[in-house]
Amino acid sequence: MTKLKTGRHTSALKEARKAEKKTERNSSIKSKIKNTIKKVEDAIKKNDVKVAIEQLTIAFSELDKAAKKNIVHSKVASSQKARLSKLVAKLKK
Repeated sequence: MTKLKTGRHTSALKEARKAEKKTERNSSIKSKIKNTIKKVEDAIKKNDVKVAIEQLTIAFSELDKAAKKNIVHSKVASSQKARLSKLVAKLKK
């Protein structure tokens, strides 16, 4: 690789571009997860079992996808899933 006039290597510039894209992608997925978790918690507060279960399955799917892509640690995803399922189970009773 040849050096540029600014003194940076082209590989460093490319890595910076890649990191920016990954950060944007990861933040959008994380916000999607947070929104689905909020929807589950709102349904629990309203005592709406049907909506809570529907949103819980969506949240499980989002968390599993994020854990698979290493956006969220797998243990964090499983603990969030356990917490939400425990809340929904209490609501069913």
